[in-house]
Amino acid sequence: MTKSNSEANAEKDSFSASMRRRQFLQFTGASAIAVGLIGCKKDKPAEFEAAYVNTDNTIDFKDDAGLLNYIYALEQLEAAFYVKAAESLPTSFTATQILFFNDIKLHEIAHREFFKRILGTTAIGNLTVDFSSINFADATAVLNTAKTFEDLGVAAYNDAISRCKNDYNLFILSQIATVEARHAAYVRSQIDALSFADLNELAPLGADAGSALDVSLAPGKVLEQALKYIKTKLTIINL
Repeated sequence: MTKSNSEANAEKDSFSASMRRRQFLQFTGASAIAVGLIGCKKDKPAEFEAAYVNTDNTIDFKDDAGLLNYIYALEQLEAAFYVKAAESLPTSFTATQILFFNDIKLHEIAHREFFKRILGTTAIGNLTVDFSSINFADATAVLNTAKTFEDLGVAAYNDAISRCKNDYNLFILSQIATVEARHAAYVRSQIDALSFADLNELAPLGADAGSALDVSLAPGKVLEQALKYIKTKLTIINL
């Protein structure tokens, strides 16, 4: 039976969406597998093995445990946002956008759970978030908030990579940073097709177009923005 033009176009659009999603997952999959393998290694830094329970949600920047707890807090925030968004994505979202947002949600949950596992008894607790200022029914609001969180996350990772003292942690941060960067590029492309490559627009987050340097923000600057959405009290020391 000969297919109508509309049927042929629908199949073509479906195939194109499937291929774009597959390419997106291929880019993120390598890092996810590497992260999983890291979690099975036995040479975790000594500070993560101490018999210590972080009952007051302390993020102490004196060592890598504090640095990773800081990143863990951001991953909790991002995961919570995508979980909330995925409960009822805006009706104007395309089928491809829905697929990609659900993929990103799963990535962020995986990152959150990985840091929780590696930090062990040094990990901060589960954070309570407040997204009451976000209109999740509005596509523009959802995309702009996603852009804010992803850009902030990339800036945090890039700075954290320069601060960590242990090669094991450097590898972890470097691997996951590449996934976060792809998230940021995808979300930005949904708002403006070329904005992901505009370093001038990213200058407030530490990007320098003249030197071709990506975003990078110190923890204090990142937390200043992230804590607006976190209700749980964090004890932050040696910042």
